[in-house]
Amino acid sequence: MRHALLWRLGIALLAGTLGAASSAEDAADPGRSRAAGAQEAARPTWYAQALARGEAGLNVTHFWSKGSMLRAETVISGHKIVTVVNGAWYYAFDALSRRGMAIRREAAAVARDAPGRRPFGDEYALLVEQGAEQVGEQTLLGRPAGIFRVTDRHGRRELWVTLDAERLPLRLEIFDRKTGEKRYTDYLNWRSGLEIPEAFFEPEAGIALERMDFQDYVRRSVEEGPLGPVPVLYAHLLYVKGSE
Repeated sequence: MRHALLWRLGIALLAGTLGAASSAEDAADPGRSRAAGAQEAARPTWYAQALARGEAGLNVTHFWSKGSMLRAETVISGHKIVTVVNGAWYYAFDALSRRGMAIRREAAAVARDAPGRRPFGDEYALLVEQGAEQVGEQTLLGRPAGIFRVTDRHGRRELWVTLDAERLPLRLEIFDRKTGEKRYTDYLNWRSGLEIPEAFFEPEAGIALERMDFQDYVRRSVEEGPLGPVPVLYAHLLYVKGSE
């Protein structure tokens, strides 16, 4: 029952001698320090909360990113579901049972990674790819926002997004034509410029992960049904639709 419900509702810091040695090297080579700073600046960090509601209920997800790396956490039925995307690997695990999956990402999905491209809150780019057009402007959550809409055989997606270069989503409304269901997501508390260590984007020690390639995951899902203790969320980071 718990497993079915989960599907339905679907830092460590480097310090000590290593840090001291790195500081000494930077002091001896200012160019190295500047290069490292430029590399970090090219990998912006972001945080936001997403409040999602619909017929299945209400949940809150916390998102962090650094460049193309992602960590997302949401609590469903008392279980913290964690998704981590880092390079070639997509991780999904239950932090309570400490079990999950590690799926090698499809090559086309990895190829879309870019240091300056935020791996979450990218609804604006996705909807524009689907043909969305601006239908108005409105102040939402205290910020001027453009309203973009796309309607097709699947239903209607409507997005409120900031009008600056970052195009931060503020609200997404989805109408599913097949089921008649409406779903709403509000993005709150956007923050950038956080100091986030690399290890934050790795599964914690002691998580039992079943590893598989993407094609194995697809084959087994068809043959066996839903795999693993948690659902695969943010599937567009695992594979590119139409290329699988």
